[in-house]
Amino acid sequence: MSQIIPTAEPFFFPGNKIGCLVTHGFTGAPKEMRWLGEYLHGQGYTVCGIRLNGHATKPEDMIRSRWQDWLLSVEDGYNLLRSCTDQVFLLGLSMGGILSLTAAAQLDVRGVVAMSTPYALPDDWRLKFIRILSIFQPYLPKNKDDHPGSGWFGDAWKQHVSYPQNPLRSVAELNQLMGVMHASLPQIKAPVLLIHSRDDDYVVKDSMERIYADLGTADKQMMWVEGSGHVVTEEPQRQKVFEAAAHFVERVSKLA
Repeated sequence: MSQIIPTAEPFFFPGNKIGCLVTHGFTGAPKEMRWLGEYLHGQGYTVCGIRLNGHATKPEDMIRSRWQDWLLSVEDGYNLLRSCTDQVFLLGLSMGGILSLTAAAQLDVRGVVAMSTPYALPDDWRLKFIRILSIFQPYLPKNKDDHPGSGWFGDAWKQHVSYPQNPLRSVAELNQLMGVMHASLPQIKAPVLLIHSRDDDYVVKDSMERIYADLGTADKQMMWVEGSGHVVTEEPQRQKVFEAAAHFVERVSKLA
């Protein structure tokens, strides 16, 4: 019997010699990237939707994962695509965006699309003690904006798959991963497209601008969407997001 939550499995769509690695977010699953993957495959690209270590099974598995494990999951997907394509693009949502940007400083990628990507966690005195706190409180209940249906636009939340709680130990890993991303941003030389919703109340508001300012590449763009929340790959404006991502891949792939 499969340990992976039904409908949350990783996916691979073979296509041409341009590869797109799509990476989901914190406590999420490949399903939140599947529509984007299907759209990119419809444009002819080879697409891989990975499952980050400890995700899409049970929260206990995520507690045992470290940020290095999540980054290695991205590297696994990258190497899989490199075995059958000539160029690899990294496309990530939320923490998947953090991982994609961080990996872009280490791997030979053609370009990056980072969506709804946080620059930092909201200020909270507990962050300094979060590893100790996690011993006594393994899980942090998701707030009202995290729950399906709250803060979402339309019926997008009905097909969403994610853990119902935030493993507190994993929040500490996410916070550390953001520090690694900060150090990586100036080293990125590949083109980058940043996409964020003006209605995203989940991520610190100036995140996209701060990431943009720190990027080392000269080929960088910011794109705002409205009428969607945090998970822009599933919400009503997803078609605009998909089209922008595909146009970016098409443009940058021709620069090689």
